[in-house]
Amino acid sequence: MNKYDVIVVGGGAAGSFFAGMLNTLSPVKSGKETQNLTPRDSAGSFCVPRLSAESHPCSILIVEKNRDFMKKLSITGKGRCNIVNDCDVETVLRNIPRNPLFMRSSLSKFTPSDAMTFFEGIGVPLKTERGGRVFPVSDKAGDVVEALKRSSGTKSVRNRVAGIIVEDGEVKGVKCVDGTTFSAPNVVIATGGLSYPATGSTGDGYKLATDCGHTIVPPRPALVPIETQEAPQMQDLSGLTLKNVKLKLTDNNKAIFEQQGEMLFTHFGVSGPLVLTASTYLNQLTIVNCQLSTVRQLSIDVKPALDEKTLDARILRDFSENKNRQFKNSLSGLLPEKMAAVFVGRSGISPDKKVNEITKAERRRLLSLFKDFRLTVVGTRPIDEAVVTDGGVSVKEINPATMESKLVKGLYFAGEVIDVFGFTGGFNLQIAWSTAFAAACGVCALMNN
Repeated sequence: MNKYDVIVVGGGAAGSFFAGMLNTLSPVKSGKETQNLTPRDSAGSFCVPRLSAESHPCSILIVEKNRDFMKKLSITGKGRCNIVNDCDVETVLRNIPRNPLFMRSSLSKFTPSDAMTFFEGIGVPLKTERGGRVFPVSDKAGDVVEALKRSSGTKSVRNRVAGIIVEDGEVKGVKCVDGTTFSAPNVVIATGGLSYPATGSTGDGYKLATDCGHTIVPPRPALVPIETQEAPQMQDLSGLTLKNVKLKLTDNNKAIFEQQGEMLFTHFGVSGPLVLTASTYLNQLTIVNCQLSTVRQLSIDVKPALDEKTLDARILRDFSENKNRQFKNSLSGLLPEKMAAVFVGRSGISPDKKVNEITKAERRRLLSLFKDFRLTVVGTRPIDEAVVTDGGVSVKEINPATMESKLVKGLYFAGEVIDVFGFTGGFNLQIAWSTAFAAACGVCALMNN
């Protein structure tokens, strides 16, 4: 009763998607030739094939330690679930800072367009928003979770895997912490990384892989909020979101990252899409340069659409229209109220000074704040607050076409447990879908041979 064709360790996004796809791909030979395992119609478009009466899906067991599947998926995108990014493969690769070349093969097998077709096909209507971000029309991550559960239709048990059973270099099954064993010639590790441990991502997969001889690239937080030195003095800004600003990260005044978008002030520093992306560059700096003298700063251009001359003219116009207004009440047309108060304090201009008395030199200082509002980086938040994990099972030991281990036959990996991650915008879930799909194809091919 405990014998299966495939055991999936982890019922998260990658594990559940793998199970559903493997149930869909029929591991049946056609004469002497193995069938085409990439389901596409005559026009080359991705489609989910229906199993014929003669087809015999393999038996799959998902072993998940949480009571509920896909807990992390249910909270992604602030509960809306940014399923994928509506772009081409090359754009996805440019948004994968960690081992992008490893992902080329699996992304070619299962593209963003394929992912959108798949989710629409299992009953999740989609919409595309700014930056190509794709969400369910309902704005409910729970709809994605339920659709994946229905599509997988796979037996599961609630337990925690303690180890992979390997004999003579081949997978034989898994052993759980309560002593229960399940046998199978194929095991997929899809346990996630270390981010959001409350959802079950506690690094179990790293130990399982290590015990099988795999190398683990030390996990670090990726896409993580940044702590700043000035945060204690700017608590009033906590919760304030800035849109369409430009953020620059500098290391000893050398620009490392610069991008326009949205960010958020917090009680410890800053967060939001721009900051999360900047944090990945900060991580790389930390590895390369650990000098204590290094000064890392974030520079915010609050008005990137206006050059200094145009912005100065705008400020002068506002001042001339309200000549007797006090400076502390003069910036409401250019800044949110909370931000305006901070600008007044940082400018060095007396809050009670009439705007018609402000000097050119004082106005230059004000302009500098608009175009270069600086924050000093102290560090990043801990990994349990990161969106994803940077690090994991070394890609050098995984076949990029099938996600099978190069060290142990029948052992596969999918999702965040692998040393790959993407920027915000749906790219990390694309990694989960593509690696899981490649693993499903790899298992089918192995079972056909």
